[in-house]
Amino acid sequence: MSKQNTGSSSEVREEVVATYTIETPGSLKWAAEALAGEQSTGTFIQIPGETAEIHQKHAGRVVQVEPLDSSHSPALLGSVPASGSFNRGRIKVAFPVQNFGYALPNLMATVAGNLFELNQFSGIRLEDVDFPTSYIDRQAGTRFGVPGTRKLMSVAERPMVGTIIKPSVGLTPEATGELAFSLAEAGIDFIKDDELMANPPHSPFAKRFESVIGQLHRVAESSGRMVMYAANVTDNVDQMRRNIDLVEKSGGTCVMVSANHIGLSGLDVVRSHTSLPIHAHRNGWGALTRDPMLGYSYLFWQKIWRLAGADHLHVNGLHNKFWEPNESVIRNARAILSPLGSAPVAVPVFASAQTALQAPETYAALGSADILYVCGGGIMAHPAGPVAGLRSINEAWEAAIAGIPLAEYAKSRPALQGALEMFGRK
Repeated sequence: MSKQNTGSSSEVREEVVATYTIETPGSLKWAAEALAGEQSTGTFIQIPGETAEIHQKHAGRVVQVEPLDSSHSPALLGSVPASGSFNRGRIKVAFPVQNFGYALPNLMATVAGNLFELNQFSGIRLEDVDFPTSYIDRQAGTRFGVPGTRKLMSVAERPMVGTIIKPSVGLTPEATGELAFSLAEAGIDFIKDDELMANPPHSPFAKRFESVIGQLHRVAESSGRMVMYAANVTDNVDQMRRNIDLVEKSGGTCVMVSANHIGLSGLDVVRSHTSLPIHAHRNGWGALTRDPMLGYSYLFWQKIWRLAGADHLHVNGLHNKFWEPNESVIRNARAILSPLGSAPVAVPVFASAQTALQAPETYAALGSADILYVCGGGIMAHPAGPVAGLRSINEAWEAAIAGIPLAEYAKSRPALQGALEMFGRK
């Protein structure tokens, strides 16, 4: 967060400060100043009307330039010049809030807009944005987060455990409901649609949702505990509203969206249209982050979606089926559990090839049980069936929190033993 005096004793600029890792064929200062100008008052040439007063009030300003290393080849094509030595560094640039106001899409146009195309750069990655409290306070923000989700699930201290309906696609609405019933009877805390399952012809949203929620209410009547079901309402805006209306009317407990694909304005629509927790799936995230010299860091990504109103955010999982290393997963989960203004911290969602095996390492690395641990195959593919799969996850977390090795804890627990034998295969 930064504030800058504009020269008037009564006027102080409200600013956000963006941090970038850059690579450039020129000097770091030259590239940083090009970015600050392009994303605020400047263009490629001095123009009439670009007064000193406008500069003072609206120009981006370079706050810090920190040299790193250099490379003999560019990370990305298209820089000018295209050969020679390429300097890498970390820069901080402050932008006045009055340039874009409090709408998050307009903020994005400044801190993550045309700058990725500037030919002064052979690499540029947005690492973080520091927001003033006054900016954070104007956003919708996380509504439920960890405390609200725990309360709705009736889970006080242990990790919240969930699963994804599998197969991801192909089940009829009736089959989906029957599967949800068996999982709810087994004591699952959370069930979600796969991100691939929204409103397809073979399983229309309304029919699938009514089948699942009906079965979950049926279990709740006898158990006294309602399973949280993240129904994937992702669609065009008008249909999303209709989907949410159905969820609310039918006693639903959570809505899920593919955040990157509905966009920040789409999430704003969802946040203002529902009183339920919002489960934000990050599918498509790899395109924004996988290249280390392009796109965004998760540190920034999770901030912007929490400001927009997400309650649950995916972080992958340890020893996952994707490219992301364990250190990145834990770092990102810690970021989500860090305060952001006065809103409750959001819930990190561990998923992707998670089984009983990862529980001890996850707990030891994160140092917190404030997570949603979502297992698809880790529950559904258990050799004794999904009920035993769920039991194995809960037993693994009991062992992890108690500091007991899984192999020892499994000696008197067949479900956990079955999981170790099944998923411990190399």
